[in-house]
Amino acid sequence: MPQLADALRNRVEGDVMFDRFSRGRYATDASFYQMMPHGVMSPKSEDDICAAIDIAREQGVPVLARGGGTSQCGQTVSNALVLDNTQYFNDIIEMDVEGMRCVVRPGIVLDELNRALKPHGLWFPVDVSTASRATIGGMSGNNSCGGKSLRYGMMRDNVLSIEGLLADGSKHRFGPVGNNGAANFVALRDDLLRLGAREAAEIDARFPNVMRRVGGYNIDALVPKDTPNNLAHLLVGSEGTLAYSMAVELKLWPILSEKVLGVCHFPTFHQAMDAAQHLVKLNPQGVELVDATMIALARDIPMFRDTIEEFVTGKPDALLLVEFAEEDTSKHPKKLKELEEVMGDLGFSWDKSGKNRGGVTAVADPRMQARIADLRSSGLNIMMSMKTDGKPVSFVEDCAVELPDLADYTAGLTEIFEKHGTRGTWYAHASVGCLHVRPVLNLKLDQDVKKMRAIAEECFDLVARYKGSHSGEHGDGLVRSEFHEKMFGPRMVANFAEVKRRFDPNGLFNPGKIVDAPKMDDRSLFRYGPDYKVPEFQTEFDWSEWTGSGGGFQGAVEMCNNNGACRKLKGGVMCPSFRVTRKEQDLTRGRANTLRLAISGQLGPEALTADQMAETMKLCVSCKGCKRECPTGVDMARMKIEVQSARIRKDGLSRHDRLVAYLPRYAFWAARVRFLMNLRNSLPGLAKLT
Repeated sequence: MPQLADALRNRVEGDVMFDRFSRGRYATDASFYQMMPHGVMSPKSEDDICAAIDIAREQGVPVLARGGGTSQCGQTVSNALVLDNTQYFNDIIEMDVEGMRCVVRPGIVLDELNRALKPHGLWFPVDVSTASRATIGGMSGNNSCGGKSLRYGMMRDNVLSIEGLLADGSKHRFGPVGNNGAANFVALRDDLLRLGAREAAEIDARFPNVMRRVGGYNIDALVPKDTPNNLAHLLVGSEGTLAYSMAVELKLWPILSEKVLGVCHFPTFHQAMDAAQHLVKLNPQGVELVDATMIALARDIPMFRDTIEEFVTGKPDALLLVEFAEEDTSKHPKKLKELEEVMGDLGFSWDKSGKNRGGVTAVADPRMQARIADLRSSGLNIMMSMKTDGKPVSFVEDCAVELPDLADYTAGLTEIFEKHGTRGTWYAHASVGCLHVRPVLNLKLDQDVKKMRAIAEECFDLVARYKGSHSGEHGDGLVRSEFHEKMFGPRMVANFAEVKRRFDPNGLFNPGKIVDAPKMDDRSLFRYGPDYKVPEFQTEFDWSEWTGSGGGFQGAVEMCNNNGACRKLKGGVMCPSFRVTRKEQDLTRGRANTLRLAISGQLGPEALTADQMAETMKLCVSCKGCKRECPTGVDMARMKIEVQSARIRKDGLSRHDRLVAYLPRYAFWAARVRFLMNLRNSLPGLAKLT
């Protein structure tokens, strides 16, 4: 789209990227979908965003706001103009310590925000597992939750207002309803409140009565009540389909300095699920599940092996991590004692055997707690570390039911998986009846895509029977939007469509999400579509630990699931080049995506040896940080050597390569004529030749 690219370059200060390599790096998120954007822009200011949206509207091109790109349901992929807020549009606008609130740009990363708040004794407590790369804009768009939602609630409960840009170019503050505002905003507000009043009974009847419900639009925020309706709560969870968030006002909380962890061991998974409803009565701030599969996989990952050995006793089938954080820390020993008593009342003891062997391991050391929290927050990535073509797939990922139904629901789901010849991996938020479960499937196979469809339909029927939510944390995107009628009924789906039309009549913002969605199993939208193929090619190293072409190189590259752990800006090593440039190109994930697209022919012929590929790899310093810190073990330093080798086979060694490689052969003689050798640094143009 040369006209779009030219118009943007003439009007914005931010980076504009329309080459195939750059667009390819934004074609995927942490879901199994892939949609090539028309172009990418990293805005530097509000003016850049306003200009981009004006140009896109004039040229009929959709717009997609993007943060860390870690969505698991395909929310952040589209054939659209992608605006990456993370590189520049990421500052704190206002911090009100006394009022315990702040205003931030959408591109700020949660961990970065909390680092800035910590000296003031405050934090933003929606502690998602992807905190090192999740942005506030993305979390708002998704209505994210985190492991402590039992105490602090979800994003909706912690967003005070949003400054949003509408599709017509007008900017408004969405917050508690008042009497002021521009005429077009007042008309929008009144229409929305009328819809809430009209549909109050239907909303009450159709919306699940569970804490974790993020499916559809939050039109329950429009229902008449005693306090002013907050229109920001309608934008929260809207996945960027209604307005473009320019600034987000957040509610802050005081940091609780100390906590204590009780690790409850269970001999069977079902017993752990049944126990959750009893453990939450002790008022913990979180109860998180770790199952036997996750324990086994973590033992095979170097960075987690020692942690598992230290806090896991014996061979439990499931663990529940029960966390207490009382303002009066002297109550912590009592809380652990109460936890042990509840486990005893449920029939578990370390002195017993079989289905009664279990108990509590207390963890008071903050450093050990942090290691366990890191392991738990890496649950998804640990599960994805399987080196086979079959991987745990996210599509019934986070359904939520009431706690008394949790054990029976998980048993029913297990039966569905077994019926279709697969198994599930389980982890996450037992305290709120929201488990992350992923059946193992190979989506390169049509038969497994059909299995996925059947499992989804049967699973959502099961959720509906328990009056639960088919989307308890990770949103709708491309995976679940088509199932809204099954879960909410046709009238509610019509309400969602009415809201979308009222905000965005021409479908400018992130089309195909929440309303007017494609089929979730449309393989033309998959990362591994029906035509995906990697021809054989020569490699230098032994990649036989993985599957696929290049002796397994293909499988090693495809281990990157786009979880974005390499985007963290503090702690560890990975990825040093990204920490400097903040560019997707200079990131382990960005490089892995470029490699996958290149070897599968999606970037044109000979893409593996192209100059753009060399540029992609240029700032990789071969530190090996990714080999240890990437939860799926992507070794980009080793892959870079393969790229360099392929270029040398095609073009031969460059003059620079020869000078460096053969230095030991001529160093003795060069030292004798050093005055000549040093001319390289003083004569203009000579350096470029070497």
